[in-house]
Amino acid sequence: MIAVSGVSGSGKTTLVKQILYPALKRELGEATPKAPGLHRGIEGPFKKIKAVEMVNQSPIGKSSRSNPVTYVKAYDAIRDLFTNQQLAKIRGFKPKHFSFNVDGGRCDACKGEGEQIIEMQFLADVRLECEVCQGKRFKTEVLDVVYKGKNIHEVLEMSIDEAMEFFAEHKDIISKIKPLQDVGLGYVHLGQSSSTLSGGEAQRVKLASFLNQEHANQHVLFIFDEPTTGLHFHDIRKLLDALNALVEKGHTVIVVEHNLEVIKSADWVIDLGPDGGKGGGSLVYQGVPEGLATVEGSLTGQYLQEKLPH
Repeated sequence: MIAVSGVSGSGKTTLVKQILYPALKRELGEATPKAPGLHRGIEGPFKKIKAVEMVNQSPIGKSSRSNPVTYVKAYDAIRDLFTNQQLAKIRGFKPKHFSFNVDGGRCDACKGEGEQIIEMQFLADVRLECEVCQGKRFKTEVLDVVYKGKNIHEVLEMSIDEAMEFFAEHKDIISKIKPLQDVGLGYVHLGQSSSTLSGGEAQRVKLASFLNQEHANQHVLFIFDEPTTGLHFHDIRKLLDALNALVEKGHTVIVVEHNLEVIKSADWVIDLGPDGGKGGGSLVYQGVPEGLATVEGSLTGQYLQEKLPH
């Protein structure tokens, strides 16, 4: 795990996102939307890397029907579970009937949105709860099907933490949603619309998705841009555990970060500066975090001294 540190404007984003990321993708034969910034070349055994993933804070889905549980591929197992209930079999329901993305079991009036949008000519669109399904997204006959006393709507209203207990005996579901809990998203609802997630939450849903994936013998380079933004101290601990889990699986993680807890936990630190703007862009230090604390010209190092054991 590599932390790229330095004051604002020191060149962290330019180095990692505008040069390293597109240049590595190009070297690996992948398409890049933008040409990499000016650089002489890339050295080292980078051919060992099979892919580069930029885990940014962009939304995980544009549709209001996209949500964390579908993003981490856990919804398929939940739908199968409801399909296997006695009433569902009697009524001939298939997994598609428990989806709000296709016709069948979703509410016909709102198309599974749970709300109807009234377009206003000169004002913002008005969103009203669907009068037919009362925001429950599904037809009544689908909501009649219950598992352990809860229908599909009530299950999607559960938080990740609640779902971990509710589905305790279903390992296929637990294995998919546990990474969401591991990255500090236990409070998020299974069916919460992606559009209501903050940038940091969306980034952590993506991280959970990568923790779910088995990249057999594939070394992936993950790049995170300030993933601790807005996080509570306890959640930063969880985030660090999740990042280390990627490293344990044989991947490499580069974190552009100001947070001292993350910087001191890194295996290697690249500190840029010494100042921002015209005074930035130079390599101040590279090495283990303890060494950065001894560099007089590094502002990061000065603050890091307080965090490291004396």
